[in-house]
Amino acid sequence: MTDMHDDALVRLQFYLTGEHVCSYLPGQQARSQVATPAHKVNAAVYGELLRHGFRRSGLHTYRPHCDNCSACVPVRVRVADFRPNRTQRRVQQRNADLRASLVPPVFDEQHFALYQRYQNARHAGGGMDHDDREQYAEFLIASHVDSWLLLFHEGDALRMVSVIDSVVDGLSAVYTFYDPDFPQRSLGVYNVLWQIALTHSLNLPYLYLGYWIEGSRKMAYKSRYQPLEGRLDGEWRDLGQTGNMTKTG
Repeated sequence: MTDMHDDALVRLQFYLTGEHVCSYLPGQQARSQVATPAHKVNAAVYGELLRHGFRRSGLHTYRPHCDNCSACVPVRVRVADFRPNRTQRRVQQRNADLRASLVPPVFDEQHFALYQRYQNARHAGGGMDHDDREQYAEFLIASHVDSWLLLFHEGDALRMVSVIDSVVDGLSAVYTFYDPDFPQRSLGVYNVLWQIALTHSLNLPYLYLGYWIEGSRKMAYKSRYQPLEGRLDGEWRDLGQTGNMTKTG
């Protein structure tokens, strides 16, 4: 961990997982670097890990550490300079009837039912479409950091749920699932736009969006939120529309 010097991080241990099939690049093997023990990764420690390219999945904090690949780039939106484009403004108008609320991360049967519908419609055969209540809770409810559920309702109908973390320099988008029966709403786009606005209203500089991979269709949407910064070689750099990196500062 030569790029990490914070005292709180020095007290952690880091191990490498075994190789597994990459979820994003065909024919590739992946492995992760995991921070332990999990109970020591509190909000302050997690904020530092996030700035070093880590992400959270339940109580596990990790970052890609593949032997022959460095395609996964941690990215974050610089929210003070973000301006929605024409398409994004239309999405905002289209979803102006949705009511947003923030609640603590607790298990809710209605949330779980929406999660199942989303997985079956959008990610059938990916494994998560068979998650039971315990697996769902371990993935999205369990947390040692400052986490929230962002809910969107149309009247009494739940349309979208997003898990977000709060750290000292921003918000982190953990995972989002939504009603698959309304593709015309572009709910995933609206969710990112709403989180950017929330981050800005809190006077925080960054919305962390996880990993971006050039050439991955699953990740392509993240480059539409500019200005976007990516972490390469231990530094955060501007990520332009074409994916070219330039050093910031």
